[in-house]
Amino acid sequence: MTNPFKSALVALLTRTPLGRLPVRVRKGVAAGARWTLYPYSSYWRGTHEPAMQDVLVGLGGGDIRGWCCWDLGAHFGLYSVGLARRVGPTGQVAAFEPNPVSFSRLQLHRDRNNLPWLKLYAAAVSDHKHGAELFTYGDLGTTTTHLPYEGETRTEKIGALNIPTIRLDDLVATGELRSPNFAKIDVEGHGHHALAGMKATLESARPTLVIAFHSQQEIDGMMALLGPRNYSWRKIGQDSGSAEIHPEGDYLFTPRSRA
Repeated sequence: MTNPFKSALVALLTRTPLGRLPVRVRKGVAAGARWTLYPYSSYWRGTHEPAMQDVLVGLGGGDIRGWCCWDLGAHFGLYSVGLARRVGPTGQVAAFEPNPVSFSRLQLHRDRNNLPWLKLYAAAVSDHKHGAELFTYGDLGTTTTHLPYEGETRTEKIGALNIPTIRLDDLVATGELRSPNFAKIDVEGHGHHALAGMKATLESARPTLVIAFHSQQEIDGMMALLGPRNYSWRKIGQDSGSAEIHPEGDYLFTPRSRA
């Protein structure tokens, strides 16, 4: 049964400026950052993906000043802002978010925290620069808008938005971005295409990676690229490695020595 008071409160927060009232992130990778009240209050309360946040806080032994970090699928920018505050002005963070509603909030959070070294891209990361359709299913306010999965075709019930796409190797080659020390990839099933578009950078920079998997095709495609490059991995939230990778899991990939 619908709670009319809760429904009225949600409507008030989403349809008026109240949802953008300033709050502080209480804990986690972005602790102390300026944020917005609503939606996804778990972001500023610090309760969103605690195991993932522990990994990000522990990068570089807790000190990543001067690092370059990439956030593929940045959403509102919780991890982008947190990493940018940690790398400091000598570092660089690049955040990629094709959903225009999410990107608007990402931009607000970047500006609210005065982080000019956090570079924002309103585009999807892929293995081509020809653009794509973002499947929205009629609601840009969710966290699951995505480029089509393999075999997923557009129907009358699927809303779609034309968006630009970027190859990360191109941005590194032109000097627009530095090679990354770390990259987070959470792009709803398109990760293997994003990784293919940064293959040269992956080979030369060998960044630490956090990857969220969403389909078996995404897993197979990513492992075809990472397997030969001598990465170890473990599921986030587990202390030891695993012989298998499953969809709907977050994994930490660490480069081994080339020797």
